[in-house]
Amino acid sequence: MYSFRPLKIILFFILIITYSLKLNAQNTSSQHTKLTLFLSKLSNQYQVFFTYDADLLSNIDINTTQLKSTDLQVIVDYLRDQTNLHFDNLGNNYYVIYNDSEQGKASLETAKKRLNQTIATISNSNTSSQFILKGKVLDAFNNPLPEANIIENGSINGATTNINGNFTLPVSSLNKLFITVSYIGYATKIIDTQNKNDLTIILDPGESLNEIQIVGSRNANRSALDTTSAVDIIELEEATNKTGQIEINQILQFVIPSFNATKQSGADGADHIVPATLRGLGPDQTLILINGKRRHQSSLINLYGTRGRGNSGTDLNAIPASAIKKIEVLRDGASAQYGSDAIAGVINIVLKDEIDTFNGSVTYGFNNANTKEDFAHPTSGIDGNTLKVSGNYGMKIAKSGFLNLTTEYLSKDKTLRPGADFREKYGEAGLNEYSLFLNTEIPINKNSIFYTFGGYSYRESESYAFTRPADSPRNVIDIYPNGFNPLITAKIKDNSISSGFKTKFNGWNIDINNTFGRNNFHYFIKETLNATLLSNSPTSFDAGGHILNQNTTSADFTKFYKDIFNGINIAFGTEYRIENYKIFAGEPGSYAAYDVNGNIVNQNTPSSDLVMLNGFVRARGSQGFPGYSPENQVDQTRSNLALYIDTEFDFNSKFMFGIAGRYEKYSDFGNTFNYKLSSRYKASNSFNMRSSFSTGFRAPSLAQVYYNLKFTNFIGSEPSESLLEQSNSPITRGFGIGELIEEKAINGSLGFTAKINNFKATVDGYYVHIKDRIILTGNFDASNLNANVNDVQFFANGVNTSTLGLDIILTWRKIIQNNSFLVTFAGNINSMTIDKINNRLLDEETFFGKRDQYFLIASAPKNKFNLSFNYSNKKFDSNLSITSFSKVTLIDWQIYEPVVAEDPDSEYLNEADRLRKATDVYNSKLTTDINIGYALTKKMSLRFGINNLFNIYPTAQQSDWTDSGGYWDSVQMGTNGSFFFTNISYKF
Repeated sequence: MYSFRPLKIILFFILIITYSLKLNAQNTSSQHTKLTLFLSKLSNQYQVFFTYDADLLSNIDINTTQLKSTDLQVIVDYLRDQTNLHFDNLGNNYYVIYNDSEQGKASLETAKKRLNQTIATISNSNTSSQFILKGKVLDAFNNPLPEANIIENGSINGATTNINGNFTLPVSSLNKLFITVSYIGYATKIIDTQNKNDLTIILDPGESLNEIQIVGSRNANRSALDTTSAVDIIELEEATNKTGQIEINQILQFVIPSFNATKQSGADGADHIVPATLRGLGPDQTLILINGKRRHQSSLINLYGTRGRGNSGTDLNAIPASAIKKIEVLRDGASAQYGSDAIAGVINIVLKDEIDTFNGSVTYGFNNANTKEDFAHPTSGIDGNTLKVSGNYGMKIAKSGFLNLTTEYLSKDKTLRPGADFREKYGEAGLNEYSLFLNTEIPINKNSIFYTFGGYSYRESESYAFTRPADSPRNVIDIYPNGFNPLITAKIKDNSISSGFKTKFNGWNIDINNTFGRNNFHYFIKETLNATLLSNSPTSFDAGGHILNQNTTSADFTKFYKDIFNGINIAFGTEYRIENYKIFAGEPGSYAAYDVNGNIVNQNTPSSDLVMLNGFVRARGSQGFPGYSPENQVDQTRSNLALYIDTEFDFNSKFMFGIAGRYEKYSDFGNTFNYKLSSRYKASNSFNMRSSFSTGFRAPSLAQVYYNLKFTNFIGSEPSESLLEQSNSPITRGFGIGELIEEKAINGSLGFTAKINNFKATVDGYYVHIKDRIILTGNFDASNLNANVNDVQFFANGVNTSTLGLDIILTWRKIIQNNSFLVTFAGNINSMTIDKINNRLLDEETFFGKRDQYFLIASAPKNKFNLSFNYSNKKFDSNLSITSFSKVTLIDWQIYEPVVAEDPDSEYLNEADRLRKATDVYNSKLTTDINIGYALTKKMSLRFGINNLFNIYPTAQQSDWTDSGGYWDSVQMGTNGSFFFTNISYKF
């Protein structure tokens, strides 16, 4: 019995303390009132609006018995004195409450920013109050939410809920009335009151699906669940914590079901800029925006052995993740709304606008290099060491402006994985990257702001090229006695600046903007040589590069008419864009061949003066990647003018219809007109159906029109000198290929959204037909062209494709006191077919053969599914994610081996046997990611985790004939194995 005495003593003291607290509360209740309840009373009595962080005021009581005045200003001054809080009157009877702590100021700015964004989208009209709107705001478990904010759209009229979640709001009319309801930690909702004056409003905890988004709809009253097209809103900090990824491409790979970013190896420039796709279409068929403004593409065009072959995409990884607040992904054709490139959809990156807070983060990680295969090359067991350091800070400008700055440094070592004899060093590229981004808004007056955003990124990247054996004519024994592995390195400068002016005039929201972007991709080839210079050859070369400049000027006008039907949103505008593409030459040794006298070879050089080895002419230029010569240099510019109109009609509370049209005129290929029809039907408060039909287009890029290069193309293990010729050259014309025209698309989608208590679902089917897709052809015989090359290839409007698919996102969230449970399932089912190959009179197998067809189909994986589990409380959170990557089938270089039917010892007895041997099958694989985070203090947290926990690699070694020269081709799941990481982040 004695052992229980301490427990009895503890229980006794708990009872005494509880009774004392209860008695004290009873004795003081008549003298003190909760501040939040008193503010609610003031709000209703004086028709003023208070906004604040609920946690800041939750435990503050005030003595109201000493307050005798009925003058609002005297009352506010009394509250200031009693609480030591700031009560800022921003005008129009709107007050913001905060304290001097950094956390208080940060939460204040969040609330102010949210309110300003809401007010900025509606007309300021003060009308007399004739009706009273009543309601109650609850959470998903029917618990009241006190101090929730309610704003009447179309005015600054607002109220807050009391301790029971009830509110009363004087309004001028109940007819066609919209209100915005917000509460810190919960998703903001826009409510159509439907002429009711007694509402029950349920807010969802922190779910991004209900957030108002920029992309997909120009109606600022539209939330993501109410749009006519599928829109995903990814809060980046949350997504980064859940996935454990550090680059934008990889984060999106694991949160957007139809997004795929495949890291390449041995694909020249694509090793340095990862090609990414949406819904299995090309990297250049998804439009990228930043803060709603068009982002420039990379100057790189993907060529050798890569997904997106023949395409130019946007380098998402040039944007530091620490600068991003959220990413909005519109998964639907949107050319009629946003112009060229939006065939697959639109990705809008929203930059951070936080102020008075510094966010810092340090991440370190490494890969497990054990491939579970025979690996002849030495390895230390780990590689790919990764270090990422970032900092973000925002400061206030005037009352409602801000300046937010981000800097980030990322360093990644190369990885090394098993390869064929002709590719001794196969693996992912290494890099060092520095970036600086800014986002700012400066108020001019209460209706106008000036804004600027943009940044600078500098990346030095390094990857291994194919091996040059010791006895090869491409090697010089005196320099590399054992042969060598050239390094393709790149210095990539990516910078942009966007500035604009937003104002409101007579109910119109006006946005005038200019955005400039530039991508400079400069090759430097190291640990190489020019074999024609023999032992005099340097071992590194400046190989030249390419630049893309883009300047876009736009003017946009938007107005919401709430008194027509249930509301009409009208948006129209114009855009003028200038694009400039350049190829600049490298140093002569990077591209030239030299004769035995040390002179550059030309058409007059006698064959006896050519540098030979064992009867073979030595190859010109830098090995690994030949430089651009003066003959390759390009400096071409084009412009285009666009006019658009984008409207949405809410005919009643259930049915909405949208129609958009866009006309564009290009200075080079002509003009195009595209339209979009869309609708949404709200069957109930928890179920929406949506659909769309649109036409789309993508203008041929300047790189596709003007790119040209002589380079070494490896077909299997055999090098071949190839010429990639401009699309408008006489050589290309001689093959019957005309000038490039725009790709034309038809998009259709049908889906629904559902929300039942803690469960949410979005399901969307889609169909995309693209005519005249631009492809890079195979290699045609060029031996009779007198161009000193074996083969020639070019860009052409080569294929028509159809894509049919289904996106599914299911979420379930449960909150029990301070514990949050979240389960998410995201899946994509996709099928692409090649409807027609437009080879004209050319040989189809050479023009776009089976191997190229399989590569195109592989860029649209059959499916990808992700199931994730998240648990969190105030101190701790954990994430478990399981991803299924679908089966992939590719054709390797054996498809080009000659059939030797008369030789019984030949492996290739007939074409069917050759195709079978050339077919590489990568079976479906499951990867598991896990990470755990813990808040060490209020300002510092620690996280550690493992991506690909069980070190899963693609299906075992295929053959020595893969496109990449490694044991595996580049597939969606990657070939780096497990990645271990730890992160420490801090905020103050």
